[in-house]
Amino acid sequence: MVIHIKDLNKTYQGAQPLHVLKGINLDIERGEFVSIMGASGSGKSTLLNILGILDNYDTGEYRLGGELIWNLSERRAAEYRNRMIGFVFQSFNLISFKTAVENVELPLYYQGVGRRERRRRAMDYLDRLGLAAWATHYPGEMSGGQRQRVAIARALITRPELILADEPTGALDSKTSVEVMQLLKELNEQQGMTIVVVTHESGVANETNRIVHIRDGVIGLIEDNHDHHASPFGAGGLMK
Repeated sequence: MVIHIKDLNKTYQGAQPLHVLKGINLDIERGEFVSIMGASGSGKSTLLNILGILDNYDTGEYRLGGELIWNLSERRAAEYRNRMIGFVFQSFNLISFKTAVENVELPLYYQGVGRRERRRRAMDYLDRLGLAAWATHYPGEMSGGQRQRVAIARALITRPELILADEPTGALDSKTSVEVMQLLKELNEQQGMTIVVVTHESGVANETNRIVHIRDGVIGLIEDNHDHHASPFGAGGLMK
């Protein structure tokens, strides 16, 4: 079990307290490809932030890889994130003055990996994602799809337990969106990566094996989608 969430609650305190997550229960097994789907304001982003150890919760429990995640210091939270989680964001979150390979290397720098080994591993991942020729280019010189693939390479480089993708196709055109989802699907199927995608788009959610619907802070329907393996790219795929 990678993710175990039991009776999780979160309220934002303010003049009008907002009960955002109301008794959430969710288990995600190692190697699953799951989407959390809901409209804006449904609580999905708050849930993602808690999964990513970017925000705390009030009551209940969250275990990541068997370890209880609760009220960690910022230093401990950063250690867990660096070691266990790879993030992919809608806005790519690449550093504009660093090249593709430097962006991909960054998590290894924080892990204290030596420069030569960092470069070797970053090039390996860029090559796997078909971006070796773009290694020395800056994000501003790349298309949205290329930038998102650089971001995916950066998320993968630490070999995390979990990939969290927050609206990963939100800034992409529909053709590129399909390519990015296909890439995530191949990472899941070929390398057994556990991937959780947060989205409001049914087309994106339908590419995953399980769809968790969240509405007004409550998980409603959980759809099994295991028969969905049809690829618009045929058997060739993107991974080398």
